[in-house]
Amino acid sequence: MIDPRPGDAFQPGELLNNTYRIEALLGRGGTSDVYRARSEISGRLVALKVLKSEFSGNDDYLVLLTREEEIREVRHDAVVRYSENHRTQDGLVYLLMDYVEGPGLDKKLKQGPMPAEDLLIVCRRVAEGLAAAHRRNIVHRDLSPDNIILRGGDPAQAVIIDFGIAKDTNPGAETIVGNEFAGKYAYAAPEQLNGQTDARSDIYSLGALLLANYRGASPDIGRNPMEVVQKKSEPLDTTGVPEPLKTLIDRMTAPLPADRLQSADAVLEFLRAPDVDGDVDDPDATVIVPPPRTPAPEKAASLAKTSRSAAPPAPGGKSRSGLFAVLAVLALGLGGVGAYLSGMFGGSGYPVADPFSLVVEKPAEGPARAVGYVPDDTSRTALTRLMTQQSGQADLTLASGDLADTWPTDVMALLDRVQPLDQWRLVINGNAAQLSGVTSDAALHDRLSAAFANGLPGALTGAADIRLDPVFLSAETLTPVLDEMADCGPLTLPGAGPVGYGPETDVVVTGRVAETATRIGLFDALRALAGERNVVLDVEVLNPTLCLIESHLPSAPPGGIDVSFIVGDRDEPNPSGRFFVGENPVIDIVLPANVTEGYLTVSILDVSGDVFHLLPNLNRQDNSVAALRQGRSGAVTVRVAYDLQEAASNGRLAFRVDDSTLGKSKIIVLHSAQPLFDGLRPTTESAVGYARALQENFEADHGSIQSLDSRILVTAKP
Repeated sequence: MIDPRPGDAFQPGELLNNTYRIEALLGRGGTSDVYRARSEISGRLVALKVLKSEFSGNDDYLVLLTREEEIREVRHDAVVRYSENHRTQDGLVYLLMDYVEGPGLDKKLKQGPMPAEDLLIVCRRVAEGLAAAHRRNIVHRDLSPDNIILRGGDPAQAVIIDFGIAKDTNPGAETIVGNEFAGKYAYAAPEQLNGQTDARSDIYSLGALLLANYRGASPDIGRNPMEVVQKKSEPLDTTGVPEPLKTLIDRMTAPLPADRLQSADAVLEFLRAPDVDGDVDDPDATVIVPPPRTPAPEKAASLAKTSRSAAPPAPGGKSRSGLFAVLAVLALGLGGVGAYLSGMFGGSGYPVADPFSLVVEKPAEGPARAVGYVPDDTSRTALTRLMTQQSGQADLTLASGDLADTWPTDVMALLDRVQPLDQWRLVINGNAAQLSGVTSDAALHDRLSAAFANGLPGALTGAADIRLDPVFLSAETLTPVLDEMADCGPLTLPGAGPVGYGPETDVVVTGRVAETATRIGLFDALRALAGERNVVLDVEVLNPTLCLIESHLPSAPPGGIDVSFIVGDRDEPNPSGRFFVGENPVIDIVLPANVTEGYLTVSILDVSGDVFHLLPNLNRQDNSVAALRQGRSGAVTVRVAYDLQEAASNGRLAFRVDDSTLGKSKIIVLHSAQPLFDGLRPTTESAVGYARALQENFEADHGSIQSLDSRILVTAKP
């Protein structure tokens, strides 16, 4: 489990929708957090995914969460069951799903290799779940070890989770949603790099994760996007994997979608009747190797079986079918050469590439590289020379495509412009291009931004994003944003070093804000300045009234006096401090053993702007610690707000939540050496007036208030 933070959406013990009691935080993500909760009606455990507050008002993320909710239509044991979306009174959106107890395959991956037999069982189970989802045209798009949980640790009880992909800009997350890519690089199918996804992409991802868990190590995908593109075009290395797992993975992870097992049902068919190729080291074995872009491997294997059964044995017991197969492949190869030379693949005489893609990059770390297609030898020579000058390398293939006549000139002109950047990346598909770059030179940033303001050179369509990113981000750069957005006391940057934030240092902000809208605006403003750095807002959202009072309260240290809550109607603890309309909040003050003298003043700063004095008041005037302890030593509990029935008999204060003033209120506990005021304050008064009176008292006698402790009480609709 993960330790909670004050800024988390929910706290352990909190009751949602008057039904689900939060038990623990299971994980934090870039856009959402996941909690374990229990239904107080049925006792059923559930997992609860909540969008972070800065995304709850963003329609794009709501659509993604709604898409995940639609998985509830898939009824299969291997697919996590979803319930529905809810929105809290504070505007947070959360999704309910079944809680699956057991290790994820990501945990198993860290523990080392898994047996092939277990992985075949996992494959069957997951393929059954995918088949059920695919029949409803639902593609996972992000299948990876962390999205498969083994219920009770049993491979036969594997469950697919997390069908919703959300944009995650945290470093290392590698999950992107947009026109270009969806999925994790290590397990994503090659076509996903170009934004093309269908059921066969899930087949590839399943095969890749099976291989990773067999090896006990994630796939090697390279150190930068250029290497990713190159490695994704190559078959996965299954050397040493035992049959039939090896052949299964090979057929699931062919780089070209058309060469894979075409459906989850096809995977299940293979598992029912494995069709494993013969041993290639056996000189008597018949091996047919399909040429590029021929029928899928399973069809080729079917042809191989036909050849074996139809060809009579050669004299001496040797099979001649291998020779016929080689001749057939050779004939196909010669046919391909003839077609190539005759221009059948395109007007230039080069094979047609669709999509016609090219990626050229100078990353922050590692050599520059160019990978993809070019339309002529002149372009290939120029790009190769450019990469050599950058101490990089080029892997370029001549091909034809639907390109503008000025394509080679336009591309080289664009690359010439970006050379001074610290790092850059150009992605081209046909005539469409996207350029991104980073520089620490403000003058260069302004010059290139102006040059590309109206688009890219020549016939290239698309845009350029040139970002100014100094090596170190100074705290002074961020301070104006914090000062502008601060509406509930100062916002601080506890992690800022002497020179600011390095390239991989998180920007952490602590403090309080008055509204969720402030938190969202703060996050957006900091993201615009932080570059690739992660922004962490460890801030508490209060409300305007409480924030106004905060600015008037005296400065005093905490004294270790605790505030605890009980639901009076049911006489049960409520550690979350959240009460719903109709409930009766009971409030206890817990004095630590070392607080034995002085006076206690307890008040509620209500969300409406009023103060209710719980101690002292007209019905309970003696607030000395000695009177409250009544001779008891150690930690002592003092009740200051009562159960309704008890209050009716003893005349003490009691409350019932109604829907007129919902939100956050604050319990203030002041420990002073002497009574704070001459005489009693009215039972109810203006919060601002009371805070000013406290401040005046504190200024007149700095030693009068020894400590200040507080606790938030939240009222909401069920």
